[in-house]
Amino acid sequence: MSLDQNLFTLLLTPNTSDPAGTVVDLTDPSGNVHYRKRRIAGQVYRSEVYEPLSGALLASATAPSATTKHKTLELYNPSKVVELKYTGTLTFRWSFKWEDHEFEWRREECFMIRKPDPPVLVAVTKEPPGRIKTASVQILDYNLHRFDIEDRKGLEIIILTALMTFQDASDVYHEPIATPVSPPPVPPPPPPKPAPKKGVERIAELQQGRGEVNEVTVVEEGTIKDYAKHSSRLLQDEAMLFISIRSSDSAQVPKVLQVVEETKRIRHKAGGAELHQYVLYDTQKPARNGHQDDRGKGKKKENSPPTSLVVHLSKIDIPELRPRKPKEKEKKDAKEKKEKKDKGESPKLKSPAPRPNPNYGQPTSGLPQSSTGFLGRLGRQGGK
Repeated sequence: MSLDQNLFTLLLTPNTSDPAGTVVDLTDPSGNVHYRKRRIAGQVYRSEVYEPLSGALLASATAPSATTKHKTLELYNPSKVVELKYTGTLTFRWSFKWEDHEFEWRREECFMIRKPDPPVLVAVTKEPPGRIKTASVQILDYNLHRFDIEDRKGLEIIILTALMTFQDASDVYHEPIATPVSPPPVPPPPPPKPAPKKGVERIAELQQGRGEVNEVTVVEEGTIKDYAKHSSRLLQDEAMLFISIRSSDSAQVPKVLQVVEETKRIRHKAGGAELHQYVLYDTQKPARNGHQDDRGKGKKKENSPPTSLVVHLSKIDIPELRPRKPKEKEKKDAKEKKEKKDKGESPKLKSPAPRPNPNYGQPTSGLPQSSTGFLGRLGRQGGK
């Protein structure tokens, strides 16, 4: 709203001696300071209005925050409390009472409400568009003199104090929110490593991922008793009909045998049924360059220890793993021969061994005699 240059005008200018920007001086166009307003920093909102020459406190405004819709204004010497309330819905309206009159701030204008008569303008300001940033204010004394008001100076201070609370609320609303710089989050410490497993638990851990659940591979790590206990636990499962205990290399072959014996001992001591045992081992060694090593041919071969060993411990009999007896092979051959005979096929006869010739060294009839050949010499010797 445009101001009348002929009326008394107060300019709101920041105090140059306050670097924080919390002090505002209300001066006339000549530069004379009439009022000084200071905003007090703290958890709650508080602003104070002083007389600039004496420094006497004239009024204060308090609220939980600068943007609260209810503020308490207080005058001093004499003391008087005035409630400033936000009464607008979609428009800017703040109301307060002074003596027997009601006043209302509407953005750039302050009115005395006279129902049912029209309101009377008592103060005007100059605001930039978009936000409250009061640059100047005029108190219309000629309208105030029309009404019966005992303390016109106190009303002027209340009108100015209310106006400056609006500017503080606007500054808080539009000021950028300072994002607190927090230190980077410290990652939580890693959980402590579990204690390494020992005994049977360590043996079970070693077997994970090696093969079937019923296989126990014996390696250098672990004791014989721990392997035997682990094997016994596997056999305690009713669904586990057999287990296979195998060596990881040739050095563990003797250890496998000891594990097997200890496993059977533990099961017998616990009252379990007797186990069937089947042994598979390998003694063949790879040939060099794809050819058999003929060195030492003709010499007596000595028994070499097995290079790998697998022992099956079973709760049931497994005929496929039972060692074959020599007589069984003969019976099988005889049975096959009989079946071929029944089908009408003649058995293959072996050729008889050649017999010695009784006439060896004698002249053979029907053959021409030679006086010079090998047979001729034999004939001559026979005629003598």
